[in-house]
Amino acid sequence: MKKFFKEIASEERVDRRVLEEAFEARRVAVFKPPPSGRPIAVGENLRVKVNANIGTSGDLYDEDREVRKLEAALDAGTDTVMDLSTGGDLRSVRKKIVRASAAPVGSVPIYEAIVKAVRSRGGGENMEPEEMLDAIRLHGEDGISFVTVHCGVTLAAIEHLESKPRACGIVSRGGSFLARWMRHNKAENPLFERYDEVLDICRHYGMVISLGDGLRPGALADSLDAAQVEELVTLGRLCRRAWEQGVQAIIEGPGHVPMDQIPAQMMLQKQLCDRAPFYVLGPLVTDVAPGLDHITSAIGGAIAAMYGADFLCYVTPSEHLGLPGEEDVRMGVLAARAAGHAADLVRKVPGAWEWDEKMSRARKNRDWAEQIRLALDSKLAAEIRARTCSRDHETCTMCGDLCAYKADSGE
Repeated sequence: MKKFFKEIASEERVDRRVLEEAFEARRVAVFKPPPSGRPIAVGENLRVKVNANIGTSGDLYDEDREVRKLEAALDAGTDTVMDLSTGGDLRSVRKKIVRASAAPVGSVPIYEAIVKAVRSRGGGENMEPEEMLDAIRLHGEDGISFVTVHCGVTLAAIEHLESKPRACGIVSRGGSFLARWMRHNKAENPLFERYDEVLDICRHYGMVISLGDGLRPGALADSLDAAQVEELVTLGRLCRRAWEQGVQAIIEGPGHVPMDQIPAQMMLQKQLCDRAPFYVLGPLVTDVAPGLDHITSAIGGAIAAMYGADFLCYVTPSEHLGLPGEEDVRMGVLAARAAGHAADLVRKVPGAWEWDEKMSRARKNRDWAEQIRLALDSKLAAEIRARTCSRDHETCTMCGDLCAYKADSGE
């Protein structure tokens, strides 16, 4: 991965030696690029990165639609994408996404094993352990850059759910099917028992292992319960084993978390996992906003990144309601990017403050072309400006001639 350091250091505006030191300390992970794309680094002293989830479902299978969603995500500025397909020809859509993507592509191989078992043997509980490993190999062959593997869903962790049931149970798809497999077969998680083999596959294909939070809270009431903490402790141990075997690792995190718990959860992860890069879904700060969960997750994501999260998985307006479309994808990416940039300002990421200061000066000068150029989404800013003001209008229609900037300058 060191061959990418010069390009990454230039993009991040950091000294290459600082990047190398963080990489050697395992506080930065580098995702290899797809054939026609660029590498991405995630971790300390770097810009907060954003991931967009796309992929088919059993109800909606359209490979071309997924490619359009990929294009929407890239156009909105996502840093990575994950293919979470569970419907149709999984390998076909995955290969299309990898070929078409300019950003590193991640995946969740257990979905492949689950779908195969459901189609051929009637249920995910009938997966063979070897099929779980074969799926990881297959994704490596197809050029995947990072894989989510739920190795921390153990018998000890799910036992906590028996003694104290959750409001929403297990909401991770991979986590729920693995827990079902373990209960049905009365056996330990094969991905945990055969973890060294998982690492061998990741090392062979140069994939970053993303240690998945299969027991993340799916409701505020379930946040920071014993099952979540048990899994996190296990992930810390598994992370160190990955490093010892030459495999890059990142840690995945919650989930649905009340705002006041977010700082503690971020610090807990960094402490238990030796400051490994932290990848969070949201977190969503309320359960009652379906249709607006790109906003609830952006609130949580900004707080999480301010306290140490390095990588934000977007949430779209369709979360909890249905498979997202292209516009959902775009809005999800933009919301997560806004959250990440808000945290970059606090983290003193190179270039973050300069960007905001340029925008402030353009506003003061009523330089509308420059404001639109500097906007997080220039297309959106231009659309709103065009429908509310004529092109040569010197102010906006909010204040008109009562513009504060005009008054302040004595005009």
